[in-house]
Amino acid sequence: MDGDDLLSARDLVKSYGGVRALDGVDIRLRGGEVHALVGENGAGKSTLVRILSGSLAPDGGTVRLAERARAGGIAVVSQELSLFPDLSVRENLFPRHPPRRFGLLDRGATDRAARPVLAELGLDVDTGTPVGELPLADQQLTEIARALLRQPRVLVLDEPTSALPAAAVDRLERVLRTLTGRGIAVLYVTHFLREVTRLAQRVTVLRDGRVTLAGVRGAEVGVPDLVKAMLGAAPPPSVRRGRTPVQGPPPVVLAGVCVPGRLTDVTFTVRAGEVVGVAGLQGAGHLDALAVVCGRAAVSAGRVGVGGRGRPRSLREAVRAGVAFVPSDRKRYGLMTDRTVWENTTAVDWLALGRGGVLPSRAELVRRTEELTTRLRLRGGPHDVVATLSGGNQQKVVLAKWLATDPRIVVLDDPTRGVDVGVRAEMHAIVGELAAGGAAVLVASGDLAELTELCDRVLVFVRGRITGELSGPRLTEHELAAAIQTGTRPDGTEHAAAGD
Repeated sequence: MDGDDLLSARDLVKSYGGVRALDGVDIRLRGGEVHALVGENGAGKSTLVRILSGSLAPDGGTVRLAERARAGGIAVVSQELSLFPDLSVRENLFPRHPPRRFGLLDRGATDRAARPVLAELGLDVDTGTPVGELPLADQQLTEIARALLRQPRVLVLDEPTSALPAAAVDRLERVLRTLTGRGIAVLYVTHFLREVTRLAQRVTVLRDGRVTLAGVRGAEVGVPDLVKAMLGAAPPPSVRRGRTPVQGPPPVVLAGVCVPGRLTDVTFTVRAGEVVGVAGLQGAGHLDALAVVCGRAAVSAGRVGVGGRGRPRSLREAVRAGVAFVPSDRKRYGLMTDRTVWENTTAVDWLALGRGGVLPSRAELVRRTEELTTRLRLRGGPHDVVATLSGGNQQKVVLAKWLATDPRIVVLDDPTRGVDVGVRAEMHAIVGELAAGGAAVLVASGDLAELTELCDRVLVFVRGRITGELSGPRLTEHELAAAIQTGTRPDGTEHAAAGD
């Protein structure tokens, strides 16, 4: 262990079943430095953080914490907030051993202890306010404040700026400079590569559980180097088979749309016969754009047109305007798993919309289900209970339910999440058929390869705004990753905003 190291790990190995999440990973965190850890989803970052923090045991390798770092230890701020929304800021800041007086929480003592940390973060809140009432950015800063109150010697920040506006990001960067000035080691996990080049003294990049850049100096790498280390060498551009959108008014129009705390001045259209993707990091706003189209988000400004009508104010209104919505969480939002295939596939068209006025006979509903399941090559009969089907076939049932409505607009949120490669290919073919039939398709996916395979063009969202649009030869996984994480192309040049 080097004299400047506060924490070091050597040859870490961790497997889940037959998948090796970490394969001989080394990392060293030095006092007084911000060490950035970057990599695509599934690269092994979360597994490494859990091992370093002691919440997960490795299968092999060693982790050592310097003697002088053991008193303060390691504090981790996870991307998923662990706050108690019904408790006050004060109670969240001191969840375990708060100062007490006569057996009760000493509010004065807690506030005196918290005030310097809150001021350092620029977090001006009433400590008696329930955390759930704070904006998401202030909740994130509250989580960071709680970690700092432990006075750690090693601080791990996992995607700390994904929900923060620019002003809050600037405040956090100032705080990090102060902390490293005190000799604290900061492990900074992020997808925003500009933050890496601006903040980090050292950078480690993971790809498929292995280190591809090991602790290099941040000043010595640029965005193109990081993208290449994350993704490997860029493949040659594929020849895309372009679709020709149907002429006429577009079925989906957003113009200057704002959703408080989520979207700012978002403008785009989706024409009949094209597949348009939306992409971004967690909290970037792309999923909120889907919610607007589906009537699941309140708009404070701008114009929305869906299916030749105005803004739908509920999912039911959106469905009546011709929208089909296939959610990412099929078991929570998409399916009645204890009911049969035919009951699921007919739920929207005949039960929710009540088309035809009179509910058809059971035999007629089963017949319609058989037509859909044959079209989708679903391995299961109309009378099978959905819970008994495989994940891929359950996803097909969700899609069948919406295809039964003969939609003009199809909104897909991670349509192939958790399915195998064969089902994925089948569902991609179905999406192509929908577009060829004149549907307007809007799709979000955390799988960048899926977006490049499916879409005619992809809109990139960063912190609630559309920062770029990729299509044709430029629509590659490398270009898309760079645009999402930095707002730039892999060569470091700027992406133009959509509509420019």
